[in-house]
Amino acid sequence: MIVLGLTGSIGTGKSTTAAMFGDLGVPVHDADATVHDLYRTDAVAPVASLFPEALADGVIDRKALSAALARAPERFGELEAVIHPLVRAREQAFLEAERRNGSPLVLLDIPLLFETGGEARVDKVVVVTCDPQIQRERVLARPGMTEEKFRLILSRQMPDAEKRRRADFLIDTGKGLEAARKQVEEIVGKLTERKD
Repeated sequence: MIVLGLTGSIGTGKSTTAAMFGDLGVPVHDADATVHDLYRTDAVAPVASLFPEALADGVIDRKALSAALARAPERFGELEAVIHPLVRAREQAFLEAERRNGSPLVLLDIPLLFETGGEARVDKVVVVTCDPQIQRERVLARPGMTEEKFRLILSRQMPDAEKRRRADFLIDTGKGLEAARKQVEEIVGKLTERKD
């Protein structure tokens, strides 16, 4: 089984690209979706003990948590020490299940793949990229997004140029959905042909 890691900076079209792999029958594990689920389940108690102001109606309120981290960005490490092992455990369970299913190729969608050393857990890395101006327009069009929030998010992500340098495959979403879909099909074809 080939484990493909997918990453890209905010606004580059990573989630859309991950869905394209899923459309081609590639099982996808989404780290962001896992975190969102953990904020309603296993991570509630440990995160609430660190950030009591983020607890609302028995779940972690992501907006309140983001506000707390914006006030004290040095506390990201504390949150990550709780969240990353929980995400890793779910990722491991996903990989074991797909190995049992005999899947030839799986995708791990990990926003902070390089920043967390995730490339050591995958066979190949796909980086989703686009022109910085397109990225900026996409991100600032999101509800509740501000220049300040955008800068904070970017400051926690490896620069796009460095990600591209370390990638095995690049998908440029700035050229439209059809062009991106074609690139995804080429990657899946290349990685599965030797398995058939």
